[in-house]
Amino acid sequence: MHIQPKAVGRYPYRTVLVPVPLVAFVFALVTDILYWRTSVLMWQNFSAWLLLGGLVFGALAILAGIVDLLRPNSKYYRPSWAGALCYAIVLLLGLLNSFVHAGDGWTAVVPGGLILSALTFIAIILTLWLSAASPLSHEWRTLHD
Repeated sequence: MHIQPKAVGRYPYRTVLVPVPLVAFVFALVTDILYWRTSVLMWQNFSAWLLLGGLVFGALAILAGIVDLLRPNSKYYRPSWAGALCYAIVLLLGLLNSFVHAGDGWTAVVPGGLILSALTFIAIILTLWLSAASPLSHEWRTLHD
């Protein structure tokens, strides 16, 4: 697959926002582990806020992705269906995890929230792997080296 020169300047908007929920959900796992090991309530609160921030930026990334679909020449930078599906699964796991973290005290994190955070992390790794394995990501890298 070859990218046409006029498409090179069309960097997708969603790529600015997609990393934010991924990083927020990874840090939510870290703060869940810290809460599990220390029982300091501050870590549960950090997890809840990280999950909320990840969900807000995830929704903004979806809106930016819709805008990208409507832009001319956007077909060159569309994610694969598998990558988009994995990203949606990450956001759904983050939403479910946020509902679990809305509970009170220890049972809001251990074990349910911690397990959901770990599952979200695994889904993030799969999403990143699918995105990096995309033929377009290889072509993009070779164009800008």
